[in-house]
Parts: sequence; structure tokens; C-alpha cells
Amino acid sequence: MRVAYVSMDPGIPVFGTKGASIHVQAMLRAFLAMGADVTLISPRIAGDAVLPVRTVALPLAEGCRTTALLAANDTLATTLAAEGPFDLIYERHALYAHAAMDHAAAYRIPSVLEINAPLIEEQSRHRSLSHPEDAARTTRASLSAARAVVAVSPAVADYARAHGAARVAVIPNAIDADRQALPHVPGPFTVGFLGSLRPWHDIGVLLDAMALLQARMPAHLLIIGDGPDRDRLAPRLTAIGAEVTGMVPHTELPRHLARLDVGAAPYSATQPFYFSPLKLFDYMGAALPIVASRVGDMETLLDHGRLGLTVPPDDAAALARVLEQLAQDAALRDNLGRAARAHVMAHHTWDRVAAQVLDLAGLRVPA
Repeated sequence: MRVAYVSMDPGIPVFGTKGASIHVQAMLRAFLAMGADVTLISPRIAGDAVLPVRTVALPLAEGCRTTALLAANDTLATTLAAEGPFDLIYERHALYAHAAMDHAAAYRIPSVLEINAPLIEEQSRHRSLSHPEDAARTTRASLSAARAVVAVSPAVADYARAHGAARVAVIPNAIDADRQALPHVPGPFTVGFLGSLRPWHDIGVLLDAMALLQARMPAHLLIIGDGPDRDRLAPRLTAIGAEVTGMVPHTELPRHLARLDVGAAPYSATQPFYFSPLKLFDYMGAALPIVASRVGDMETLLDHGRLGLTVPPDDAAALARVLEQLAQDAALRDNLGRAARAHVMAHHTWDRVAAQVLDLAGLRVPA
């Protein structure tokens, strides 16, 4: 089976360490595990990860980035024709990209479009949306041409349908099937945050909660990641003695997660929540109890308290109380962590996601 994996977002170094990069690599590994011959096509073949896939770097024209991305559709169509034939074209949805799904529809090649966020809304809110009419046109073209669309959450599925998708399946993110939960490293009670320091992560409330917790008991905060808000938060991080690792290779995550007693997933009610947070699945894979903000479908993701606890968003006092509860109840931590680990390995592995993708495309999992 020949699979074309297309990622046209130049902001994603496909072999890098950011969350989107890890997602790309996870799906590539899952397709490879099925015995597929995979060709990766992207304008940014960058990063240190090594995978046995054929790579095709798609050059972008100089000048206006949006104009270059729109023009890259012609180059992508030519590349798919030259590199084919393919049994499946799988694409990570990107703004201004439509050629992959158009090509698949024109040549009756099974296709699946993965969509991780309402990109038009996200770009407008957090950055700047250039050529909005082209963004809307190409988004609709791509979503309507795909044989099937995989959305990572119900909110993203609604966005996909509103922009022309006819057949949408909600498949949350996942974890590698061979991920091991390493033995816990003894130390002070440690709360962990895995991810990027960006506005949609309510790090400020987590820092406030840790300050409240530290006034009552010894506690440490370990942030596994980095991001543009780090400098702004630096004085508050220093004040509570927080440790920030910076970006770490995905292969090193288990040893960092083994230092944690609790995994935190703070989100603010002031920001739309449409994510399927990779951190949740990483925490689950490490058999960690989770404390998350009660936003979006977080209650469903955590099975209404069976896999983790939720607190009201933007409420540092409530978060501190639940963290203290977990600090004082080792049995509760153990029960939540064990249930989370069993759940994620049974229901949310990348191999399982890839099998669902093939089913949606009308293809058989290779024997």
C-alpha cells in the first residue's frame, strides 16, 4: 500500500519537537507499522527525527507567504502525479491548501483529511489572517473534496461541516502503542505541565494555584516545554521555584513524566476550547492522575472523573484544593493513573487511529 502524507503548513517542521510535528511523526509511524510505503510531502522537511519514509520537499516562492502557499497548490498537484500512483492520500489540513484533496477526487484515489483546529478562526484570533476570501475558498474546496474528514474533537467536526465537509469522524489524538510508563522517580510532590507556553494554556492560573499550594505544603512545578510566553512569565516562575526544561525530544518524555505526581491541563474559559490535547494522552500513558480545566468536552475526555479530575476554569483556589487533595491521597492518585493508562492503551493508540483512517477511506488494513 502506497500512502502519500501531505503537510503543507510551513510552520510545522515535520521531524521537529512541537506538538504538531509529533502528531505528524506518530501517524507516519502508524502507517509504517501497517507495512505501508509512505511518501511525505511538505514545504518544511526539518527536524532531527528519523523515519524510513521517502521525503519530497516542496519549495515555496519568495515574497508574500500567503501568495506562495496558494501557488504551491499547482506544485503539489504536479508532485502527487509524478510520485504516484498512491493507494491513499492523507493530508494534515493547512490554510490555503486544497490540491491534495482535489487531486485525489479527480483521480478517484481514497483520501482522508485530518483537521486539528478551526484554522481560519484560530489564525484570525491569534495571528493575522491574510487573504480571508482565499482562506475560506480553499478550506471549503479541500474539506468538500475529501472522501472522509477526521476531526480531533466535536468542536472541530462542527467547523469542518460548516465549511463543506460531508463525512466527518471524530477521532481524538492518541499515544504510541509501545509507550512505557516508567517507574515513578521519588522526590517532592511534583505537579507537571507538558506543552507550549502560549495564551490558550492558562499557565497564570496554574502558577497562582502553585503559590497557594506551596503556602500549605512543599510542592514543585515542572514545566516540560517552552514557548513565547516564557519571558513574560519568568518572574512568576522564579517566585515559586518552577523548573522549565525547554523543548525536549519526544523520546525523552517518559523520563520527565516519571518525575511527576500529577499532570495539569489548565485552559481558560476566555479562550475557545476545541483541542484534543496531546498532553492528556501523554499523561495517561505515563499512568498519571490528571487535573484539567472544565472546558469544552474535557469532562467527556476524562470520563467524568474516572480518568482524571476537573476544576472550574480560571479558578486558582479550586485548582490548588484539588492538587492538595491528590497530594494527600496516594491511593486516589494511583487509581486515577492506572485507569487512565488502561483506557488510553485500549482506546487511543496511533495504530488504532491509522486503522480507523483506512476504514474511513474504504481500504483494508494490510495483513
